[in-house]
Amino acid sequence: MATGVKEKVDSWLSNPSIDEQTKEAIRAMSDAEKDDAFYKDLEFGTGGMRGVMGIGTNRINQYTLGFATQGLSNYLLKSFPDEPIKVAIAYDCRHNSKDFAEVVASVFSANGIEVYIYEDLRPTPLLSFTIRELGCKSGVVLTASHNPPEYNGYKAYWDDGAQVTPPHDKNIIEEVQKIKGADEVKFEKNSELIHWIGEDIDTLYLDQVVNQSLAPELIRKHRNIPIVFSPIHGTSYKLVPAALEKLGFTQVHTIEEQMIPDGNFPTVVSPNPEEPEALNMAIQKARSIDAELVMACDPDGDRVGIAVKDLKGDYVLLNGNQTGAIIFDYMLRKNKERANLGIDKFVVKTIVSSNLLNDICAHYEIECFDTLTGFKNIATIIRNLEGKKKYLVGGEESYGYLIGDFVRDKDAVTSCVILAEIAAAVKEEGLSIFEKLVEIYSRVGFYKESLISVVKKGKKGAEEIAQIMERLRKDPIDEIGGSKVVKVIDYQEQVAYDKVDQTQSKVELDRSNVLQFITEEGTKISARPSGTEPKIKFYISTKLPFDDPKDFETANAQMDQKLEDLKQEFLERVG
Repeated sequence: MATGVKEKVDSWLSNPSIDEQTKEAIRAMSDAEKDDAFYKDLEFGTGGMRGVMGIGTNRINQYTLGFATQGLSNYLLKSFPDEPIKVAIAYDCRHNSKDFAEVVASVFSANGIEVYIYEDLRPTPLLSFTIRELGCKSGVVLTASHNPPEYNGYKAYWDDGAQVTPPHDKNIIEEVQKIKGADEVKFEKNSELIHWIGEDIDTLYLDQVVNQSLAPELIRKHRNIPIVFSPIHGTSYKLVPAALEKLGFTQVHTIEEQMIPDGNFPTVVSPNPEEPEALNMAIQKARSIDAELVMACDPDGDRVGIAVKDLKGDYVLLNGNQTGAIIFDYMLRKNKERANLGIDKFVVKTIVSSNLLNDICAHYEIECFDTLTGFKNIATIIRNLEGKKKYLVGGEESYGYLIGDFVRDKDAVTSCVILAEIAAAVKEEGLSIFEKLVEIYSRVGFYKESLISVVKKGKKGAEEIAQIMERLRKDPIDEIGGSKVVKVIDYQEQVAYDKVDQTQSKVELDRSNVLQFITEEGTKISARPSGTEPKIKFYISTKLPFDDPKDFETANAQMDQKLEDLKQEFLERVG
């Protein structure tokens, strides 16, 4: 057992604030198990923390959650010294989530902070809404999104309902790092400051969700279109069906086995709607009823993946950019029909998302802001422009979308409502959702994307990821896929290099370890180490001129081959 590990283990064993059951479990661990559980402190990052559940400083447990919440409490008390402070807490379907939420509530209340905690699991966007609705200064949701069953996590939010952003994120991290042991955490709850909340807030939220509808008359006309929905054992199992029913849809078919909240996610390999396997049961159901639309949410209900029938009638999964394009186009087109588009309106996307979204916005002559990955950055732009411009829609390629600004994080519940409405709207046009996507391509150009995720675990993996990024900076790509690179954007250095004019300009975004290479024909390759997983991601997007929807199958085959060639060439270059 390493020296540093032994010191941490001895500290936990000698600390009177650590319960005896935990101490007995530590004593029963092998040296290898102690090394793994205590070799580092679970990092509280700018969005919170996520990790495997268990005993130790490198695990999610009541003590590491206590450290995080005590640090957040200390920062709240410093930030609002003369004001009453309220916080909201939500949690997902994962093992121990409710127990962990109660630990967090206890620590907040022990610090004199008033707590509003949900009586049962709820989607993450509802937590964002609740913070705003109840006038809370902060909030926490216990979730590990789509990670495997052994994981859990903690995401912190600020008073606008968005995840914490500068300067609060760094300041909270500093406060958390000051907590050196369990004896510095106030665990004794003040029951008088803890309030359980439930359906009253749900109702207010659903009213806002339904208010985002832009074509209720089309829903009334096509209310019987068959739709399949799955929460993949997660938190959206009540609110999505309730919202669709409230809007008027009558043929919403759910996957019975997956409507049961279960942290084991027993019917899928991964509860991630980005993974085709996660939608297998929903697609099977769709085939049996000839559904127009299949939707599936991740466990905490902030992201949604969809499947629709392609031009041959086969169900295919759309990627996050394609779904975003359909949502963006619909929202802008309907607002234009209502004479509700103008210079006072805007949308937002992330830098690694497809430029297809930018081109859609250019088509409708609406301003599109690009921002760094992470929905807190989209929320920051909304906050900064509040009272000056009106936000309509935002999204990112990883299946997260936000429609309207009553929530300040990605919201799969509202996204499902708008996607169902789109199914009704295209039905009115005599089209399918996929045919609408092809029509969008014919207007602005055919884009297609691919994501490469290279897993590099542990300390050695982190070093290898750093080396890849360093090589790409020192020896940038000059040509790929037979097309010259005309622009390199380094978001870490905040510089954009124009390789044609041999000039450079400042990038007006916060520093982020992302590199982008843009070619003369419109291919964009982004390199970005993941902030939550031990991997580096390469986002590849390419474009093809495209005018006639009848040529789609040929163009699509060309694009698939081009993407495969680009992937192989790029991976050979990065090593």
